[in-house]
Amino acid sequence: MNSKDKEYKIRHNLQETEKVSIEDAIYKVALDYLSKKTKKSIATKEFYARRYASFFSKNKKSLKEKSCIKEQDFSGINTLFPELFTTPFPQPKKPTFTFIDLFSGIGGFHQAMHQLNGKCLLSSEIDSWAVDTYLDNYGIDSAKDITKIKDEEFPKHDVLCGGFPCQAFSKAGKQLGFADQTKGTLFFQIVRILKNKRIRPNYIILENVRNLLSHDNGNTWKVIQDTLNEVGYNFKEIIMSPHQLGVPQLRERVYILGVRKELYDGELKFTVPHVKKETLDIYKAGIIDENPDPKYKISKHEEKVLNCWDEFYNGIKETVIGFPIWFSEFRATYDTSDLPDWKAEFCNKNRKLYSNNKEFIDSWIEKWDNLNDFTPTERKFEWQAGESIKSLWEGFIQFRPSGIRVKRPDSFPALVAIVQIPIIGKYKRRLTPREAARLQSFPDEFMPNVNDHQAYKQFGNAVNVNCVKFLAEQLFQYGKGGK
Repeated sequence: MNSKDKEYKIRHNLQETEKVSIEDAIYKVALDYLSKKTKKSIATKEFYARRYASFFSKNKKSLKEKSCIKEQDFSGINTLFPELFTTPFPQPKKPTFTFIDLFSGIGGFHQAMHQLNGKCLLSSEIDSWAVDTYLDNYGIDSAKDITKIKDEEFPKHDVLCGGFPCQAFSKAGKQLGFADQTKGTLFFQIVRILKNKRIRPNYIILENVRNLLSHDNGNTWKVIQDTLNEVGYNFKEIIMSPHQLGVPQLRERVYILGVRKELYDGELKFTVPHVKKETLDIYKAGIIDENPDPKYKISKHEEKVLNCWDEFYNGIKETVIGFPIWFSEFRATYDTSDLPDWKAEFCNKNRKLYSNNKEFIDSWIEKWDNLNDFTPTERKFEWQAGESIKSLWEGFIQFRPSGIRVKRPDSFPALVAIVQIPIIGKYKRRLTPREAARLQSFPDEFMPNVNDHQAYKQFGNAVNVNCVKFLAEQLFQYGKGGK
C-alpha cells in the first residue's frame, strides 16, 4: 500500500469502540492530515480541523458508504481553506534591506517592512498566542525571549524595529551612563544591540504610547534621549495617529525614528498630514465587513438596553450632555456634601436633568420597569456624540464599566488590548476581527488569530502598519543622499 492509499486508523466503528462521535473521529484524522501538510500553528490546525470535521460529518450518507477514512478524503480541505497551505507574506526573493523585529507581537512592523521589500532576520516575542499569529502569516517562529538571546546571536541588519514596553528607568546621575540607567528594563535590550559595533543597524524605528514622553515625570524620555545620543544615533520623535492617513481611528502614538550619526547627523524632518477627524467617514473607508458572521450581532438583552437609552435621549429636552447619566440619581434626595467634589457635581447635574424632564423621565421609568433587569453599569449612560447624531443607533457604542458610551461615527475609538469591543449602531453588531485588522492597516490577506478574544487583543496591541510605513519611507532617505 503506497502512502497515497494509506488508511487512517479511525473508522466509523470508532464510535462504538471509543465512544466518540463521527465528527470527533474525523477531527482527529483531519488534524493528523494538517499536521503533515501545513506549517501553521497548532492552534490554527486544531481550529480548521474542527471546522472541516463539522462540515464533513454533515454528509452522513456518504460516510455510511465508507469502511474507513482515507487520506484522499481530505483533499477537499485544500479547496475549502486554501489559506492553510500558503504563507500570506513570505520573505522577498530580492530584498533591498534587512531588519529585526523586537517585541514583535503579530508583526505590525514586519508588515510595514515587508511592504517596503525588507527581509526579516530575527523576530522576538514571548506571548504564545502572538507567536502563533506571526507564524501563520510570516512562516517565522518568533518564540524567542530577547533577554535570553546572546549578543553574538543577533544578526547584522539594516533596520531595528520595536514597540518596546514602557518601564521606569533609574534616576541615577548622568555620570553612571546609559548602561546603569536602563539596566533592568527591556529598553536595555535595544541598547545592547545599538552599541554592538558588529551589528549597529543604520536605522531604528521604535513605537510607544504617547505618554512615554511624560512618563515618570519626563525621566523615562530623558534617559532614552541621552542613551540614543550616547550610542551614536540621530533621532526624532513624532506623534502620529492613523486618522492622519485617512484611517478612521484616533490612536496617537509616539514614533522614535533614528539614523546612525555616521550616515546623517543633521536635523531629521518628517512630514505628517493634518486631517480633521470630522472629515472621516468610516462607512466609506473600506473598513466595514459586508457579510460578517452573525455571531457578532448584539444580544436581545443588549438591544433592549440600547433601545431604552435611545428612547431616553430622544425624550429629554437636552441634546448635548456633558456628564455621565446615572439613573440612580434621578429620584435621589440624600446629602451629597460628603462626596468628592467631582462626584457631587455629577450627582447634582443628574438631579437637575431629572427635574427639567420629570414628566417624561417618570413615564420612561415606568415603561422600562425601573430598569430592574439592567445591570448596575447598564443603568449608566454617556452621550459623547454632541449634536452630530440624533440616535444612539447612528453612533458607535461600548458597554463599559462606567456605563454605555455613545460616540459619533466619524472614527473609531483607539483600539487597545480591547476589553469593550465597539458596537456599530447602524448594524447592531460588534466590530469584527477583520475590521479591527483594517483599522490597524493590516491587509485582508492577513490571518487573524483563530481565537477572537486573542485577535482583538492582538490588534489592540499592534502598531499601525500604515503609520510605520509612512514614516519609514521618509526615514530611509536619510543617509542615502535623498535629504
